[in-house]
Amino acid sequence: VLYFCAKFYDMKIEAEKVVIMHYKLTDKDGAVIDSSEGRDPLAYLHGVGALVPGLEAELEGKGKGDQFKTAIQPEHAYGNRDESLVRVVPKSGFQGEEEMQVGMQVQIDTGEQGMAIATLTKIEGEDVTLDLNHPLADLELHFDINVEDVREATKEEIAHGHVHGPGGHHH
Repeated sequence: VLYFCAKFYDMKIEAEKVVIMHYKLTDKDGAVIDSSEGRDPLAYLHGVGALVPGLEAELEGKGKGDQFKTAIQPEHAYGNRDESLVRVVPKSGFQGEEEMQVGMQVQIDTGEQGMAIATLTKIEGEDVTLDLNHPLADLELHFDINVEDVREATKEEIAHGHVHGPGGHHH
């Protein structure tokens, strides 16, 4: 009876809980985008926006040992593509020793929004096209999740907004 009763007290995923999980992220055609396979599981603090909103909502209420698959639409992941975030800038505005190549990511100062990451999508003469959309914008994300553990977050983890220790942040 004690074992049966203990199942009712399993910790569930909710705000300020640390979640430790293995995952596989694929696109709608099954191509792997990212995975924790062969690595330590991902450890994150639930409720602080560490994951895309759609996945965090799917994890809410789950517990240790839960396994599931889910598809997250772009509006609940990295958003829909916004063509106003594609900009042509002069090549002379870049600094550094690195050779510019299509596909590389660069850090830029957007002024009012501060620093951002952009993907270099085209080089034409002295013009460079930068795309500030997230590389996974417009994609339906397919997750295969295995919740390894759920635990209370420490006061320090809550104050810092992230997990410390194995699978988390190290100061």
